[in-house]
Amino acid sequence: MTMIRVKAAPGQRCPMEHNPREYITDDPAGIEVAESAYILRLIKDGSLVVVTPKKAKGGA
Repeated sequence: MTMIRVKAAPGQRCPMEHNPREYITDDPAGIEVAESAYILRLIKDGSLVVVTPKKAKGGA
């Protein structure tokens, strides 16, 4: 299954798919989760935000 990195929208927290007593928070680093229907639905309704990795600045 494909994995994606997500975080909760600012000021929110969302229950984890398989453990509703654990939450996805708005921590800037986010967490990596399986791309399931549950996660995609939370992204679509705006409760979760996909975290994109920042490109490293470097010069050589």
